[in-house]
Amino acid sequence: MKEKRFLKIVGTALLFVLGASCIEKKDANNSMPPPTTKVESEIVHPKKPLSDEFKQYWYAGNAEITSYVLEQARYGELRDGHAVLIYVTEPFLPGKQVKADGKSPDNISVLKLNLTKKFLTGIYPYSIMGSTFYPVHDNQHAIKTSLSVQEWCGHVYSQINNRNNFEFTSHSYFENEADQKMEMEKNILENEIWTKIRINPESLPLGQLKIIPSLEFLRLYHKEPKAYAAEASMSTKDGITTYSLAYPELERTLRINFADAFPHSIESWTEETRDGFGTNAKQLITSAKKIRTLKTAYWGQHGNNDLFLRDSLGL
Repeated sequence: MKEKRFLKIVGTALLFVLGASCIEKKDANNSMPPPTTKVESEIVHPKKPLSDEFKQYWYAGNAEITSYVLEQARYGELRDGHAVLIYVTEPFLPGKQVKADGKSPDNISVLKLNLTKKFLTGIYPYSIMGSTFYPVHDNQHAIKTSLSVQEWCGHVYSQINNRNNFEFTSHSYFENEADQKMEMEKNILENEIWTKIRINPESLPLGQLKIIPSLEFLRLYHKEPKAYAAEASMSTKDGITTYSLAYPELERTLRINFADAFPHSIESWTEETRDGFGTNAKQLITSAKKIRTLKTAYWGQHGNNDLFLRDSLGL
């Protein structure tokens, strides 16, 4: 009797130890590393001062919305559509890397760009949106940039977070892309060029560079997310400055045309690249030309009686 009782106690103890061990092992395998609360490895340069002109324009409580007529290359043909650039300043949390709900000395003031495109490919529509959050003081890389693409085959999402390295995350319905998570060395982001133009075009990088192409291009053309060699140049004529990025390996050239005078509005852009599959592939030029610009607090204009504002943008 005593022997059975002893064996029962020992067995219970062993089960407890083994159970605790399994729980600990499970937690160790499934635990996620604590979120990074700051950008540790990037050299954050001193804040560049903001001019009174800049403050009056970008901190007036409005967003800047500009509409464009779009011709988008897709599947070896040009598609008619429209694009919209929405610029607005907002407080940003460097740790969570989202818009801040309240005031804090840790907040970073960013110029956010939401770039949207809508066009048709035959019977089905495409909807593309990219978001970039760039510090107004132009003293570090974009804190975050993201992309979503929706069409009838499925939808995809990509994001780059600026932490110790660039953290790339992507989700796709394509088997060979599926769910991805990786780190990249920090390089210039093509996505941040669009905000640097509006803040300080004199700081745009020039010459032979390593640049991470836009998330939109990487996704639509299924290219490896990494920095590619590019030649950056800039020229000015009749009050319009053209910033060009040529990627030899990708057979792609992006040209952004913006006003030389403040607030450096983006008037148009072109993107020449090889588009299509097989014998249908050819060099095509995506283009966008400005329709109108509206300064307004759009986030409060969501009623049916606000629909007329789309007419004012030519949408």
